[in-house]
Amino acid sequence: MKIPSNTSLFYVFGGLLLLVLTYFAAVILLRRLGKDPQNLLPPDTMKKVSLPLIFILFSFLLRMGSLRELLGLDDYGYIFRKSSTLLFIFSFTWLLIKVIKLVKQLVIQNYDVSSTDNLKARKVYTQFTILERIFIFIITIMALGIALMSFEEIREIGISIFASAGVAGIIIGFSAQKMIGAILAGIQIALAQPIKIDDVVVVEGEWGRIEQITLTYVVVAIWDKRRLVLPTTYFIEKPFQNWTKTTADILGTVFLYTDYRLPIEPLREELGRILKNTDLWDGQTQNIQVTNATGTHVEIRALMSAKDSPTAWDLRVHVREKLIAFLQENYPNCLPHTRVFINDEFSKQEK
Repeated sequence: MKIPSNTSLFYVFGGLLLLVLTYFAAVILLRRLGKDPQNLLPPDTMKKVSLPLIFILFSFLLRMGSLRELLGLDDYGYIFRKSSTLLFIFSFTWLLIKVIKLVKQLVIQNYDVSSTDNLKARKVYTQFTILERIFIFIITIMALGIALMSFEEIREIGISIFASAGVAGIIIGFSAQKMIGAILAGIQIALAQPIKIDDVVVVEGEWGRIEQITLTYVVVAIWDKRRLVLPTTYFIEKPFQNWTKTTADILGTVFLYTDYRLPIEPLREELGRILKNTDLWDGQTQNIQVTNATGTHVEIRALMSAKDSPTAWDLRVHVREKLIAFLQENYPNCLPHTRVFINDEFSKQEK
């Protein structure tokens, strides 16, 4: 039985009013939760989820038969229903992605990556950054599969995304082996964490910091502002140096090569004076040791500690300059020499 137009109008506006009330109730609830400091939701939660919510509610409105009758488009029911289904799928996917990003924001907002002792913050930030990308990738693939399955003509394509693991696995194994390996390596990095965001590393002979970690590649910011882009598999398969794996503090060394005549104790005292007069030293470790002796010179190692690797680099440069100046000023004759002894045997034979 066909519903009269005035009844259709009543249903349409009634449904529209219900959707509007639902939306504003969600707005009021989320805003109130966002303003209360005791709640977990940040203040801008509503701004981030408002558009997906609007499209989800609009998809319900599109599915109403009364709307089609009111507009005189009863013959286009299939198009309205299909549009409603697709709009709901993609709006709900959009909402899930927003929720994932909000969860990440809630977790990492209590960790300051820019602080000096930021080991735990970098660990949490790295885990949630990679896991966020993994979940978004999975949700997007599932949404595309469900959308395809809603069409009778191409339902087999949608089903194949979920069920044809055998054939797809063989195809992927041959054609996308490296990409899948990189993704799995990215997941392994997120769980095992051989590297973290802002870690100081030495890779391919370059010193730098981990700037970005994705599922397939890692960006290392080199000290001279270059960027080294490496696949995630590199950090699983090849050895590299991680200077901040467990702690940020690090030992620095300075090597000097002097003559055998140099007294060590004054040099040791000078090192202590240099370190006490600089803020680069963390006050933990200082030492002077003779680490090697050759036929031409003595190798002396100055050992010192700093709070992190950039500070250690600056401290090493500072100590090296000061120790060289100390030797030049106080022991110029103790710099490396090449000794030549001439045996005047020819003159003796003539006499």
